[in-house]
Amino acid sequence: MLTIWKQKHKLIEIDNFERNCWVNVTNPIPEEIDRLIEEFRIPEDYIRDILDADERSRTEAEGRWLMIIIRIPVFRTDNGIPYITVPLGILISPHSIVTICLYENDVIRSILYPVKTKAINLENKINFVLELFQRSSSQYLKYLKDINLRTNQIERDLERSTKNKELQNLLRMEKCLVFFITSLKSNEMLLQKLQRSRFASSEELDEDLLADVIIETKQAIEMSQIYSDIQAGLMDAFASLISNNLNVVMKQLTSITIILMIPTLIASFFGMNLHNFIEDSQYGFVSVVVGSLLLSIIGVLIFRRRQFF
Repeated sequence: MLTIWKQKHKLIEIDNFERNCWVNVTNPIPEEIDRLIEEFRIPEDYIRDILDADERSRTEAEGRWLMIIIRIPVFRTDNGIPYITVPLGILISPHSIVTICLYENDVIRSILYPVKTKAINLENKINFVLELFQRSSSQYLKYLKDINLRTNQIERDLERSTKNKELQNLLRMEKCLVFFITSLKSNEMLLQKLQRSRFASSEELDEDLLADVIIETKQAIEMSQIYSDIQAGLMDAFASLISNNLNVVMKQLTSITIILMIPTLIASFFGMNLHNFIEDSQYGFVSVVVGSLLLSIIGVLIFRRRQFF
């Protein structure tokens, strides 16, 4: 989907390209890619790199276009892993800004629908890039809190589980954190590179915004690393816990089997070897039943005393 936005007190969508506008492209179809190449003169290899899900964070300049690729977090419901990271391409020319991403994402959505966030100034292209960095880091922090809540729920489920489902869910959370750490470190390296370039020496640069971006990026990296270290320990601990829970269940089943064998054994003895005793005695059958029950109760008491149940 290709949309064009213009700054007039607030962002408004327009039909045709104008000077100093913002072109946002999400999951483009072939016709929209052709339009970007022919109408906006964007190099085809730039578009191809941005749409590559494995593309790393980097910057490159060709002709009038400056390309900046950052990796942003995306929530997915059609994937076994709830959170992944994808490239967001920012293409800057003297007269326009173009953003391209393979998926719908909350980073762009937070700019287009700023209910509680400040409006974006499209004329200041440097600060626009920093805003994308900052909102990307904010989304990382938001998703990290959700991953932590999911992990806590999985921990509670694991305490009474004997199956592998919870461990598999914990492994998915670990994969999310690995994606986050890798992408955040890549973004941090790109940010440091931009700081050392002429990009950061412009008079239009908001120093406070740049400092906020650096702080939030480092905070997201540290939180991701802490959660990842905790989950690595949890994986080993809960694998042992599940094995222990399974052993407890097997011990209980074995104890029940032993108790049930007592009346079966007694009935077998009297049925095969003491048949005449049962026939001659008026209370023979009752004696066998009562004896079986008493021995079973004694067995239960012994097992409970030894904490087998």
